[in-house]
This record gives sequence, structure tokens and C-alpha cells, in this order.
Amino acid sequence: MYSYSEFDTAFLKERNAQFRAQVERRVDGSLTEDEFKPLRLMNGVYLQLHAYMLRVAIPYGTLNSAQMRQLAFLAERWDRGYGHFTTRQNIQYNWPKLSEIPDMLDALAEVGLHAIQTSGNTIRNVTADHFAGAAADEVLDPRPVAELIRQWSTDHPEFQFLGRKFKIAVTGSGDDRAVIKAHDIGLQIVRQDGEIGFRVLVGGGLGRTPMIGKVIRDFLPQADLLPYLEAILGVYNLLGRRDNKYKARIKITVHEHGIQAIRERVETLFERLRPTFAGVDQARLDVIEKAFAPPSLRNASLAAYEQAYDTDPVFRSWADTNLAEHQNQQHAIVTISLKAHGATPGDASAEQMRAMADLAEQYGHNELRISHEQNVILPHVHKSDLPAVHATLKAFGLGTANIGLISDIIACPGMDYCALATARSIPIAQEIATRFDELKIEHDIGQLKIKISGCINACGHHHVGHIGILGLDRAGVENYQITLGGDGTQDTTLGERAGPGFSADAIVPAIERLIQGYLDLRLDADESFLQAYRRLGLAPFKSVLYPEARAHAA
Repeated sequence: MYSYSEFDTAFLKERNAQFRAQVERRVDGSLTEDEFKPLRLMNGVYLQLHAYMLRVAIPYGTLNSAQMRQLAFLAERWDRGYGHFTTRQNIQYNWPKLSEIPDMLDALAEVGLHAIQTSGNTIRNVTADHFAGAAADEVLDPRPVAELIRQWSTDHPEFQFLGRKFKIAVTGSGDDRAVIKAHDIGLQIVRQDGEIGFRVLVGGGLGRTPMIGKVIRDFLPQADLLPYLEAILGVYNLLGRRDNKYKARIKITVHEHGIQAIRERVETLFERLRPTFAGVDQARLDVIEKAFAPPSLRNASLAAYEQAYDTDPVFRSWADTNLAEHQNQQHAIVTISLKAHGATPGDASAEQMRAMADLAEQYGHNELRISHEQNVILPHVHKSDLPAVHATLKAFGLGTANIGLISDIIACPGMDYCALATARSIPIAQEIATRFDELKIEHDIGQLKIKISGCINACGHHHVGHIGILGLDRAGVENYQITLGGDGTQDTTLGERAGPGFSADAIVPAIERLIQGYLDLRLDADESFLQAYRRLGLAPFKSVLYPEARAHAA
């Protein structure tokens, strides 16, 4: 993985010192909160419901063991002993004292981490496929490209004060695990006639006006990436709405002008910008790529793995659910669930972070990944080590076998923390997971993605959940709308609203009715919820959700 250069280190030192002085001025009253706000947002600091919050970037979701241990240290030293991993592959600390945040930033810099551009109207943390560099279906590891974009976008003078935040995602696989169609720019690495390049999408996004990204280039040569991105950002910066923040995203710009008009403007600006890069970006990419050389994988007997799989049903259940195919057949990609039944989705204690760091160091070539689904990945584990890994995970409350199942819920912090939220998300996720654990049917249900947002901003990606739940305020009372049929993969689809919302007390029983209806409607155990929904449409699912309406109609 990429290690900071002398320039990076000096840059962070200067940036952190500058912010320390700004915090001191806020604490002594020299700066008002309104004056301080743009300064803190440039450094990942939010003012939430109860306290300031620090959002730390985990670029393209990649960490090493030392970095994970430092995140654990921050949680214990300056927070309440835990951190919250987000859908943008970041980690949030919800309870720091403002006066101590500069110390936290200095501690992060010691291990090559920062909080720059994790907030504000700028290019946010670049995200990537969490199986990058390990997935069996990968064309190319997308992380070097993501790092190139990070370096290009950091403190880019033209793009620090955009009309709205701007999000970029990269995948190296046709099986999209990075939700690229729901981003302002989505990049898919492809190979055409032996040449590596990108399929480029623009104008995706969720929030109050969800839209699926449109293809602006079917194939962009790798050497043209940065000037093309700069052209897209340049066109958006000129055309994008600034009269209404709700209409300031590039998705609205594309919608209002049309993809063809945007494409023509981008191509014209691209031709002007292209010579100015003069190959400097590609020389930099060559340097970056060397830092992402694949680990040296060993050959060993699989007897320990096979014995555990054949004799230990708990291990077998975990292996069937939480492992993914690796490029090397002797290895596996391990997804560690941060969704134990009844736990807060995405939260990890300092103790758990250290345990995961130890496992990565001992068994995983010192690599960890954070997924947008709020879980942690060990991308390179030899199968012979899996029984030991599983035993350690169980000991630290991390061995839940539920990846991709109904309790593997994405949820934003909601009204427990967020000043923008209109309803709670975390308790709803906990209640759903607990209820279906009591019923002991989640493995029978099979693949099912529930995503919960506590407001219309859709940080929980509810629009692309097989079942999406949106919490709203209705005359001072929490009300939860359900959407069905969403999908965040290469077949990205926005869910359909099922009907009227449910109260906080009624939402879990409604989900239970919905799932029981699916089990009755599916063709067989191999037909997933999403497949059944696509086959049957909304009507039969709406009927089980709203039995009173069905009875009235009868």
C-alpha cells in the first residue's frame, strides 16, 4: 500500500499546525462558530447533536495494522472507546473535545492518516471495491488509480469550494462492489483490445433526488484519466447550480442540460487540458503502482481448513457466509462482520480494532479493508489459517456469520448523533437484527440487503437496498417509509416506495410480514428476495405489508 513521502508528511504537519491555531482561536472566542465552520469542515470536523465529530479518511478503504491500532488508540484516548465505520470507507469519532482534535490529527499523521476533505463542498474521500487486489473477477487493482485521484484532488485550488460535495468511486471488476452508478463520477476499469482504460459514468447520486449515473465515455485510455476528470469537474463547477443547495449536485446539472450537452462540453475542455498534464500524472502513477505490488502468497496444505469445515458446523456456517473467492485458490477473502445481532452497525471497539490488526499482521499480509457496507475485510488469508482466524474473531465478538444476510444492515448514525437526521436508524437496525436472530431464519431467507437512512440525505443508501427504510419526521413523530427492489450492484436500480410509512413500533413487524410473504411467494430456496421481487413486481409484496388495505378491498 502507499506510504507517505517526505512531501506528504510535511504537508500534513503544516496543515495540522494551521488547524491547531484555528481551534485555539475558536476556544478563546476569537472566532465565532459561523466563522470557524468552513475551517473545521476542511479538516473533517462536524458539529453534531451532542458534540463535535471527527471523520477520518481511510483512502479507498485500505489500512495496515499500525494504522488500525492507531485508530484504536484514538478511540480510547480521545473518545469513548469505539469508532464508527461509515458507508464512505471512513471512520467517525463521535465524542471528541474540540480542544483535543488537533492532537488526534497529529496522532493520525504519525501513521499516514488524515481527515482532509472528509467534509465540505469538495472532492471527498475516493472509495473503491473493498476486495481490490484480491478479487478473482478483477481486471486490475483499482487502488493505485484511487491514490492518484486522491493526490490530484487534495487541496486542488479549483475544486475546494464547489457547489456541493463531490464523490468518486472506482472498481476494477465487472461485479460492482463500489456502487459506482450512485456516485458523481463512477469509474470502472476495463480492458479493450488489450488496452487498460475506464468506463466513465457521471451524474449518479442518492439523497432527496436519487439518480443513476450515465455513461459519458465507454472507454477512456488510462493515460487520459486525470485531464478527463478535471474536465468533468471544470464543466460542473461552471454550470452547476449555486442558487439552491438541493439542486447543486452534478446529477442535477446532467439532468437539466442532458448527457450529450455535458459530454460535448467535457470533451472540448478535455482537449484543452490534456496537453498540460504532459505525462506527469502517468509517471506518478508508475511510482504509486509499485507500492501496491501483490503480497507473496504461500503454498501450504489445506488439511486444517478441510477438517474444520467438515467437523465444525459453526465454522462451516461462517465460511459459507463470510468468505469470498480469492485470485489464488489456496486463499480466501475474509469479511469480518461488524453487525453482531443487536449491535450498532459499523461500530468497532478499540479492543476489536486491535484484534483485527493482530489478525492482519499474523495471517493477512498486514492488510485490512473497510467496506462501504460497514464491515472489515482481511483480503489475503490462506485457507489453512481460517480456523485460527475464526476462533479469534469469535473471542472478540466478531465471528457473526451473516454477511449479505438480513442482519448485515447498512445504517447511518441517524438521530442518535446526526444534526440533520429526522429519525433514528440504529435502534431500528438493532431491532430487526435481533428479531430475525430470534426467529432463526436468516440463513433460510438468504441474500437480502436492508439499508436504513435517518433522513432524506440517504447516507444509509436506502434507495439501493433490496429493502430500503427511510426515517422521516411526521408532525414530530418518527415515520418509516419502505422502498423495495433497489440494487447497488452493476445492475443498479432505485427502489420503489411501497406505500404509507410505519411508526417506530410498527416498522419491525412490517418487515417481518414482508419477509414471511417473500418466503411464501418465492419459487424455491434458491430464489432471492430481489429475484422474487423482479419476477412478481410490487403488488404482492405491498399486499402483505398492508393487510388492512387488502381486507378493506375485499
